[in-house]
Amino acid sequence: MNDIINDDINLGSEDRARALLPVAVDQACAEVKPTLEAIERQLGFAPNLHRVLAHAPPALDSYVQLTKLFARTSLSPVEREVVLIAASRQNACGYCVAAHSMLAEGAGMAIEDLAALRRGEPLADPRLGALAALAGELVSGGGKASAETLAAFEAAGYTRAQALEVVVGLALKTLSNFSVHLAEIPLDAASASWALPEE
Repeated sequence: MNDIINDDINLGSEDRARALLPVAVDQACAEVKPTLEAIERQLGFAPNLHRVLAHAPPALDSYVQLTKLFARTSLSPVEREVVLIAASRQNACGYCVAAHSMLAEGAGMAIEDLAALRRGEPLADPRLGALAALAGELVSGGGKASAETLAAFEAAGYTRAQALEVVVGLALKTLSNFSVHLAEIPLDAASASWALPEE
């Protein structure tokens, strides 16, 4: 299976993307096929991200397990999506911003806050705004956040333990954002309407 991954770092963008095309679920290797089938049953389709990660089973397994671990945190579904969108926007990952915008709407996030988050603007909800600010600053600062940002996070009602939970979400998005950029993964039809406008 690994022989479809071309290790030539001098590959052009088009060739590199071709080497990491999404794997068809029915053609996936035995190690990842049950995972892809489970995702397909759960979502109604297997996202392109998961089908690309299937080229490297540990990558797919890591993403699936990190997703489950992040869901176990004390952060609400909307709060988790805020972290994931803020991180993805900071990493300029349009694929993940679109996917998690769709999920955020489904989780009940106020549409005006979602729109502001997608634009990188202040949120009307100060608690979610403090959460987004911490997530974005941790990404842009290589894991560092200012005392002011942390103070605002705590003033919004969060704890330092929850800041560590935010880091779990950032680990999840580091894996997906970097993979999307590496493989130039196209948007899924399900989230295409949430594509960010060209800036």
